[in-house]
Amino acid sequence: MDLGLDGKRVLITGAYRGTGAAIAKQFADEGAEVLVHGFEPGDADGVVAEIIANGGKAVSIAGDILSDNGAAQMISRVLADGPVDVLVNNYGTATGPRWSDGDSSDTSHWIDGYERNVLTGVRMARGLLEPMRAGGWGRIVFVGTVGSLRPGRTTPHYYAAKTALGSVTLTLANELEGSGVTVNLVSPGVIRTAEVEAYFTEKARRKGWGETWAEIEPHAVASFMPNPTGRFGRVEEVAATVVFVASEQASYLNAAHLRVDGGAVQTVT
Repeated sequence: MDLGLDGKRVLITGAYRGTGAAIAKQFADEGAEVLVHGFEPGDADGVVAEIIANGGKAVSIAGDILSDNGAAQMISRVLADGPVDVLVNNYGTATGPRWSDGDSSDTSHWIDGYERNVLTGVRMARGLLEPMRAGGWGRIVFVGTVGSLRPGRTTPHYYAAKTALGSVTLTLANELEGSGVTVNLVSPGVIRTAEVEAYFTEKARRKGWGETWAEIEPHAVASFMPNPTGRFGRVEEVAATVVFVASEQASYLNAAHLRVDGGAVQTVT
């Protein structure tokens, strides 16, 4: 299937590692020019080098999207070379205490969670959508989490912030009505990143679940987020969904919330 992404210019925030890096690589495989974002100069160089070595087109772009000024400066540098066709707001992170951590769970954690998981994407969309609208074509994809529908026991400020992305997606899609720009939200379940594998491998050592990932994974899934596939997702599976959502083939997909969770969140709506 031709996804119509050849020659498109794609910016992915937080693409220097993990799921963001996988998204960047799959866009490059489709012929897109990929702008790989990291916070500091050099953060994204490894991903860019890998894409170029595989025959793709990619450049590093650094910027502190946690601040208005940092995001504006980065956007100005990006737009100096032309409009961005696809924005993937991949960056986000869960930091901070549990509900039950008492005095350590203060207002600053809730503000920080909103800054990291909502306003970073809002800043980028605000700065890049007008050239998309002017060109009559564009894609804005937010990356959320199924934890917004099935919150865990820890980091409530993270889940609350990620939940806001559903509203942002819908209102922005309506704002861009008839423009040729679509806005969608992709929410992964538990994904087998290096950090997730390391966490459950250590837990397996204490619980006696086994030593290989094939032995460990069924126990990890059952203990954390059971789903009908019986496994965790892969970064490549999330990336494939994001790339399709951004494609020409998905032009009628708009204001949608797509779960990539193996069926962990079971609902008919």
